[in-house]
Amino acid sequence: MKSLLLLALLAAFAPLAVAAPAAAPLMWNRNLLRQPPEWFASAAGRAAVDQVLRFQSTAGGWPKNVDLLAPIDDAALAEIQRGGKANTFDNQGTTLPLRFIAVAAAATDDARCRIAVARGLDYILASQYSNGGFPQFFPLRQGYYSRITYNDGAMVNVLELLRDVAAAKPPFAFVDAARRDRAAAAVARGIDCILRTQIREHGRLTAWCAQHDEHTLAPAWARAYEPPSLSGAESVGLVRFLMAVEKPSPEIVAAIEGAVAWFRAVPIAGRRVKSVPKPGGKPDAVLVADPAAPPLWARFYELGTHRPLYMDRDSKPLYDFSLVSYERRSGYGYHTTSPADLLQRDYPAWRTRLASVSPRQ
Repeated sequence: MKSLLLLALLAAFAPLAVAAPAAAPLMWNRNLLRQPPEWFASAAGRAAVDQVLRFQSTAGGWPKNVDLLAPIDDAALAEIQRGGKANTFDNQGTTLPLRFIAVAAAATDDARCRIAVARGLDYILASQYSNGGFPQFFPLRQGYYSRITYNDGAMVNVLELLRDVAAAKPPFAFVDAARRDRAAAAVARGIDCILRTQIREHGRLTAWCAQHDEHTLAPAWARAYEPPSLSGAESVGLVRFLMAVEKPSPEIVAAIEGAVAWFRAVPIAGRRVKSVPKPGGKPDAVLVADPAAPPLWARFYELGTHRPLYMDRDSKPLYDFSLVSYERRSGYGYHTTSPADLLQRDYPAWRTRLASVSPRQ
């Protein structure tokens, strides 16, 4: 009798049981590269791979600023690929999807993934200029899209991927020897381009512009508020890439030392960026005095004077951040703190490693 009563009570309260939480939806970002190999054989993993493969263009590249895991119909996919907009290295376009598919290929031995990686590598290798630089989009598009693009780490992302391929570093161990050799040659040309585009002023090596002319290698315009200048942001990634060269040449060592000296000379001391509410509650970015603030750098420094330089959509030079329009002040990063880690952590570690390695002659 007691057993029957217990069963009845359990049946009555069953609808009140808490359901197990649903699995969080997958987000398209670098964290997907950390999925364990068995995940790629799961239903979720196979679906993700299928979706990313679907976005690869006929040229072999992938788009930027698109959730590659989101369902999409054929018409919308065709619209993304129309006009060559699907083929870019900007904002981790092509490089992140290619790494993801390479991880999947290594985990599952899926022939489709191996073919996609080969096509993607051929696309990247075909896009390199003879001077070693890489454009932002390929096939080339008119305008700043064809400039040698250091902006947002585009070229560094490409070179780091090719360096891993050349070294047969996982997940690229399956790549054939011929493509590995081509990747190694492309990295060498890319390093040469980086060295040649470093801006020298008054006989001293300084930093780089976010974009350089693909023919003359001179600092070049990008968008209307991104002028030819010395970059306090993109130059950090370039120095870190050069620091990763195992046996650096004297030219590479000089490039790093010159850039580090420049970073040490141009921080904005005693100021920090603060978010303050405007009337109506919208946030505004302002530069405020703070004697205890950590070092801050401008994203752009004026060529010749090395003064922090700001520009709005009218391309007029400004030297006071408060004069930039609210739309750009709140919608674009004109300052960075990234050189701090480079100077305090990466550079000393590199000097220590350099002392134990004979420079390449």
